[in-house]
Amino acid sequence: MSIVWNNRKNWVKSAHNTKWCLIGCSIGDFGTIAYFQFSEHSLTTITVMLLAMLNGLLTSILLETIILYRSSFSLRDAFMTAIGMSFISMLAMETAMNLTDYMLTGGAILTWWVIPIALFVGFITPWPYNYWRLQRHGKSCH
Repeated sequence: MSIVWNNRKNWVKSAHNTKWCLIGCSIGDFGTIAYFQFSEHSLTTITVMLLAMLNGLLTSILLETIILYRSSFSLRDAFMTAIGMSFISMLAMETAMNLTDYMLTGGAILTWWVIPIALFVGFITPWPYNYWRLQRHGKSCH
């Protein structure tokens, strides 16, 4: 089955879904990086970034679970949907955000000018996948 890439309605819906994934991921990711940036620790940069990615995934799953639960899903179904439908998107987003941070700062460092760039890259990386999933399967994060 070939995918039609010009469905405006699905681009808008997938952008909305990607936005919610980005909010959840960035809360955990940036929070973790900030914690380690401003506290004494002996962890390597890669360890901090892996922890940031893990926390970003967890906060995104939590946020999406809450959103789905509030929109009439059972708690179990909301959680399973958040994990099953969004995990690849969140993993791509987290990887893109952390690689951007590392390439621009040389570490796990939050600066005022890196945050918008990391958010932009974190948004555009999974957005086509989210569109594809919605277009092909009629499934989205929310």
